[in-house]
Parts: sequence; C-alpha cells; structure tokens
Amino acid sequence: MSDHIYKKIELVGSSPTSIEEAVKNAVAKAAETIRNIRWVEVLETRCHISDQKVAYWQVTVKIGFTLDEA
Repeated sequence: MSDHIYKKIELVGSSPTSIEEAVKNAVAKAAETIRNIRWVEVLETRCHISDQKVAYWQVTVKIGFTLDEA
C-alpha cells in the first residue's frame, strides 16, 4: 500500500434552499475539475438576508482530495 498525499482547497457554496444543498453545490462544482475527492469540512455557515428574510445560505468548506500517483 502506498502513502497517500492529500490536498485541500477552500470554496464557498450557496443555495436558496438549505445549508445541506449549499454543501452539495460546492462539492458538485469542485467535482467538475477535481478527481479523487475524499472529504469535505464545513468551516462556516451564514445566510444572506433580503427584505428581512433569508434569501440564500452560504457555507465555507474545505474539500480534501488525493493527488495522483506518479
């Protein structure tokens, strides 16, 4: 078994529906260009307010993935 080397990137996902959907949106966007995604860490949660109501949710996440072996 070889050693794995991991890299993490930070993204902000958003959704008008829910926090969970905001996380899913961030992961889905990352998956368009990143292979070998292994985990996601939720760092921050916040929401944008418009007309005294929640307009959309935002989450800051770190996405971890393994680097390709040479």
